[in-house]
Amino acid sequence: MTQVLSIALGAILINNFIFSQFLGCCPFFGVSKKIDTAVGMGMAVTFVMGLASIVTWLIQTFVLNPLGLGFMQTVAFILVIATLVQFVEMFLMKAMPSLYQALGVFLPLITTNCAVLGVALQNIQNGYNFIESVVYGVTGGLGFTLAIVLFASIRERLAASAQTPKCFDGFPIALISASLLCMAFLGFSGMKIW
Repeated sequence: MTQVLSIALGAILINNFIFSQFLGCCPFFGVSKKIDTAVGMGMAVTFVMGLASIVTWLIQTFVLNPLGLGFMQTVAFILVIATLVQFVEMFLMKAMPSLYQALGVFLPLITTNCAVLGVALQNIQNGYNFIESVVYGVTGGLGFTLAIVLFASIRERLAASAQTPKCFDGFPIALISASLLCMAFLGFSGMKIW
């Protein structure tokens, strides 16, 4: 139980995919202008990360390893992730068309989101069992969601503020805000779980 709690807290706070591993920065900057779209993207990424962790662990354990095809790991994982993203995209198009429109081009980009591929590869590299892989995938997505929602709330407040110097409007202030948020999350790097 302690191992699972350690994996969960590590994925959310200590080894956050965006703030400490710098994976998934494209949707982080692209979809973080409004909290609504940030929450939607975070939920979609969490869902895809959780499912990808399950399916890629099963493929690695029951197909690639027994057949000696470990070298095909990255290609197989990308195909699995692309398939899962297509299902998420079809679901959002039918069930939540406004969120589908708001996410725009960034929804198909989940396929190439390196955080999703990163969680699948790190599950295997860290030697996680099935439960640990699922926990790492879901909590890695929750960490991604936490990061993008926090950043979106900061960006919304900055957009409403008249205090930002003209030369920092837009992307420059977003980069500065992201770097300050990263430094704040560095405070978790010394945490240990017994």
